[in-house]
Amino acid sequence: MPILRHADSVQHRMHGSSFHAYANPGSGSAELCAWRLEVAPGTRGVPHLVSREEVLLILSGELTATLDDVTATVTTGDVLVVPAGARFGVDNLSAGPVTAWVTTSVGLEATMADGSTISPPWVR
Repeated sequence: MPILRHADSVQHRMHGSSFHAYANPGSGSAELCAWRLEVAPGTRGVPHLVSREEVLLILSGELTATLDDVTATVTTGDVLVVPAGARFGVDNLSAGPVTAWVTTSVGLEATMADGSTISPPWVR
């Protein structure tokens, strides 16, 4: 039975946030990737285009999310669905940290504003 223990998660840091990778091909998941996202207070995210759908469940705190130029606040218990091809970014404008659980499919890529492409290690 595949059990991914907290102690075995792999932490990555990018753009002022921490990504704790759990499920991905490196840990035995063939189709899905899942990680815990931690966004420090006062962090401004980096807008990017996503190649695959992403789903974020806010576990604690409050994020300001921008999806294709529409901005909204998402708080504890809210779920944000980011369609493939959308321009997306999140900011933590609050005084406290934000934690979210994020799920996508294997192979997600992010295209940055300058046209460069990132293939994060937590989706490979």
